[in-house]
Amino acid sequence: MGRVSDARRRIPRTDAVLRDPRLVDAASRLGPGPVKAAVRQAQERARHGALAPEEVADTAVALLPRAVGGLRPVINATGVLLHTNLGRAPLSAAARQAVQDAAGPTDVELDLRTGVRARRGRTALEALRGRVPSAAAAHVVNSNAAAVVLAATALAAGREIVISRGEMVEIGDGFRLPDLLVSTGARLREVGTTNRTTMDDYAAAIGPETAFVLKVHPSNFRITGFTRAAGIRELAALDVPVVSDIGSGLLAPHPLLPGEPDAETQLRAGAALVTASGDKLLGGPQCGLLLGDAELVRTLSRHPLARALRVDKLTLAALEATLRGPDTPTAVFLAADAAGLARRAERLAATLGAAGIDVRAVPSAATVGGGGAPGVALPSAALSLPERYAAALRTGPVPVVGRLEGGRCLLDLRAVPEEDDERLADAVRSAAER
Repeated sequence: MGRVSDARRRIPRTDAVLRDPRLVDAASRLGPGPVKAAVRQAQERARHGALAPEEVADTAVALLPRAVGGLRPVINATGVLLHTNLGRAPLSAAARQAVQDAAGPTDVELDLRTGVRARRGRTALEALRGRVPSAAAAHVVNSNAAAVVLAATALAAGREIVISRGEMVEIGDGFRLPDLLVSTGARLREVGTTNRTTMDDYAAAIGPETAFVLKVHPSNFRITGFTRAAGIRELAALDVPVVSDIGSGLLAPHPLLPGEPDAETQLRAGAALVTASGDKLLGGPQCGLLLGDAELVRTLSRHPLARALRVDKLTLAALEATLRGPDTPTAVFLAADAAGLARRAERLAATLGAAGIDVRAVPSAATVGGGGAPGVALPSAALSLPERYAAALRTGPVPVVGRLEGGRCLLDLRAVPEEDDERLADAVRSAAER
């Protein structure tokens, strides 16, 4: 007992530990709060005899958080390219640099040449219009749901929105499109049935109270069999605007996704307004895109609600870099060669197997996810590990999120950048030792 008491008396004081150069540097990066908390935690361990007094500083350094924020970078090995729970589209290197550059004072609403106020996000809007030539104007809000809400509020409050019953979708986490639309003060005029809605159904519903026809792409499910849906070109013949919510953010046709609607095609077919997401197939930050008729877009952008839904300078910077820069990670993942993925999996399996780990390379099927391209399977390759690895990988120093299938933990490589292969292998080795 006396020896324990002596050891406790030798526990260094907090101010003495905080003078350690490593902790001084950490305080400049993380702030004093997290550093003091790590020191006190180490001291408490020493008081209970879990470590020697001279180990307090080293333990405090080891306990320091990686960053001030609570979000942790993860490796997405789920096989879902746009995983909502993992933040959907990863930003490109160009977009990340743009965010860093925009973190300080910027000319977001200032014309440096004249010194007078300028339109907010003007260069990002120019870039967006450049990618969708058929759009006479563009506006950006903080999500696609916000884009739909703004359109309904500005154009249809107190009036009717005509929508097919087969397009009354739930968009995730219990949020239902009909509830969202009704919350704006608009009335919904449902037409057709779940599986069949014809032009006659729409035409019969149009009247003096109609604000617009809303065409919603059911981007997270498919209806097959005895079906019928009116297209944009047909609906554009009606004497009211057609608003097309394409959801997934595809700006132009993509050869791998022939069934996915895109903004350019929808506008050419006659849509007055297209809404889309920025953090899905576009591969940019979370935001909502509004593209189309100049007068409609101006009406929306000048509505009082637009102020509450606007995006910040960091989003504008990331969006412009996404639009103007090189291929996004999402585009790279989508176009990945299945044979190349198989070779990567075989190489990793051989390396890890040589270390005595129960692992094998297996074929896999990835998906787009994020409410895009439902039913489209992308051939891929994965590492197959015992099921127990799933939890160990999620909670490791470098969190890796895979999926469970057939009693095994699969690490699908389609959404894992090749430069992360060694980090993935290290994570598996660390999980094997736990």
